[in-house]
Amino acid sequence: MASVISACPACAAAPAAESLAKPAETASVQLSLPGIHCVNCIAGVERVLTKYPGVRTARVNLSLKRASVEAEEEVRPGDLIMALREAGYEAHELDAGAFSATETDRAGRDLLMRLAVAGFASMNVMLLSVAVWSGATDATRDLFHWVSAAITLPAIAFSAKPFFANAYAALRVRRLNMDVPITLAILLAVATSLWETALSGEHAYFDAAIALTFFLLAGRYLDHRARAAARSAAEELTALEVPRVLLLRGEVEEEVPLASVAVGDLVRVRPGGRIPVDGIVVEGRSELDRSFLTGETLPQPVAADGVVTSGEVNLTGPLIVRATAVGRDTALHRIADLVALAESGRAQYTPLADRAAKLYAPGVHILAALAFAGWFVATQDARVAINIAAAVLIITCPCALGLAVPAVTTAASGRLFRRGLLLKHPTALERLSEIDTVAFDKTGTLTTGQFRLLNREKIPKQQAAIARSLAGASDHPLAQALSAALDDKGVGAAVVTDISEVPGCGVEGMWKGQPVRLGRGDWLGAPASRETASWLRVGEDPPVEFAFTDSLRPGAEKLVHTFQERGLAVLLLSGDGSTVTRRIAEEVGIADWAAGQSPQQKAARISGLASEGRKVLFVGDGLNDTAALASAHVAISPASALDAARAASDIVLLGTDLSPIADAHRTSRVATERIRQNFRLATLYNVLAVPLAVAGFATPLIAALAMSASSITVSLNALRLGGRT
Repeated sequence: MASVISACPACAAAPAAESLAKPAETASVQLSLPGIHCVNCIAGVERVLTKYPGVRTARVNLSLKRASVEAEEEVRPGDLIMALREAGYEAHELDAGAFSATETDRAGRDLLMRLAVAGFASMNVMLLSVAVWSGATDATRDLFHWVSAAITLPAIAFSAKPFFANAYAALRVRRLNMDVPITLAILLAVATSLWETALSGEHAYFDAAIALTFFLLAGRYLDHRARAAARSAAEELTALEVPRVLLLRGEVEEEVPLASVAVGDLVRVRPGGRIPVDGIVVEGRSELDRSFLTGETLPQPVAADGVVTSGEVNLTGPLIVRATAVGRDTALHRIADLVALAESGRAQYTPLADRAAKLYAPGVHILAALAFAGWFVATQDARVAINIAAAVLIITCPCALGLAVPAVTTAASGRLFRRGLLLKHPTALERLSEIDTVAFDKTGTLTTGQFRLLNREKIPKQQAAIARSLAGASDHPLAQALSAALDDKGVGAAVVTDISEVPGCGVEGMWKGQPVRLGRGDWLGAPASRETASWLRVGEDPPVEFAFTDSLRPGAEKLVHTFQERGLAVLLLSGDGSTVTRRIAEEVGIADWAAGQSPQQKAARISGLASEGRKVLFVGDGLNDTAALASAHVAISPASALDAARAASDIVLLGTDLSPIADAHRTSRVATERIRQNFRLATLYNVLAVPLAVAGFATPLIAALAMSASSITVSLNALRLGGRT
């Protein structure tokens, strides 16, 4: 055949046009945007990125707080980060290759597909059952039963696979879980129904088997959706590693993948860049933001021979660093390993549903076996005995027990979301209800992480104006806080010339022929201060102090007092210095506090409490908190936290007010009681229905009605959480 002419000339021309229009070489860049929180942020970030020369497309994902950028190869990620920072957006480069399939919700789609198949099959089988219940007999009844079998068998084989797989996994290690009686009930219902159909019997349980599968899949899907936001914290930490570095080979500077760097190599780190390796500073002077790693509020000075750690952010001056550890030997990877180990430990927690299964499953199996034995002895008819045993298994309704936890979890998730909390983990509520100890991080958790000028009213106008001018030329956190405070007071900037930033020290310039400096106290010869402070020196005059404090989050003091009133032990673990930590601890009323805590020390303290039998809630937000968050019995982080901290948490606080955490604790206690009530309701239904089954009165209609009634009752009891608790 010669050729086929396209019906649409435009379609025929499109491939050629696309080949001409397509850029020769493009690169994909992934950026983390921890500070974005609304639609305006999305629009602002995309506007900055798309206007940057060489950028072709930019898309922001608010839920993941990431931007995906397609740009020409000569566009460097560092340039995009600087453009965003100049526009007021914090940004970090992510290694897209470090993420696995967590970007796609394959498990959720799989459950939803199986649920849809079970629902469709259940409706059709129920229609056929109505005809049988309405009086169809003989050949007509047998035909309806065979058609029901033809629908049910493949539907159950596909839809019930998650229950079969979980039951097999449990039995293989000689353990019982809730999926064991569920699987046995489904298989026995199908087998009995096939036998009855083959023998032209009156009753078949195809409708009960497929309805049971549908209800249980609905519960399993609700459970999955309740924790769909959770991602691996270890993967997030790995992705924060800088994917490309500036490697120095003699006088030549080359941008290479991080994997190409070896111990002993020299790398250049520009201001605003993240340190890619553990190492020693060979050349340069700057200040480092170590808050993600240590929780230290103030940037720390670093100069030649200073030690730097991967993950720290270089703030003010260029550095040349000799690598002493790369790849998996760096501090960042050691923290990731701690997190992964702690997460695996938390996964060993036994949910209420599995604990109930240890009692429920043997009881149901024994009861069904006794029913079979009793009827076989009484009638000597194996067919009757098996039918009644199957009716006992079905009517005892593992469906209601399967819904008991996810129904409550889903209702509680909605309640907490309306109060500003996102529930991520399926057992978070159960674990939160058990806590007896609460541990807080300080910076960014109990406090906002933003500095507030304490002595604004005591600063002379002239010095305030000079400080306003110098502070406006620096990106240092204290300088920015000082500039904002003086601006709010209406202080105008003095005319200061020749302003320049001295890396690791501060800002200097000339005012009316005199040198003026704003910065560190030791740079200006200022006396030691107990406060977080910046100093101003005009000429040879004595330095003037600008004292700062970290502002408390709304509701911090109330939350601490509420936990203490409930009899919980409360402690504060901070990477900050002792002076600042003590002040915050006294302000909120925490007597047990520790300062200068490294990530390993925080995690060790939490693990030590756990080894004493304590159930610890840890609330933190930084990279230095991820191991402690993962080690705790239950963990909460604010939405402003680093992605890795949020991923290691069970609950995320969406607002700035800490008060809802106390509500979450109270709700967890109520929710856990609701779950236990659901187990008791399901058991009560079984107690009422089982005698009917054992006595031989449990027709398929009665079994289906009992199953549906117990499931609806469990769901309605769970919905009570949506109101007042």
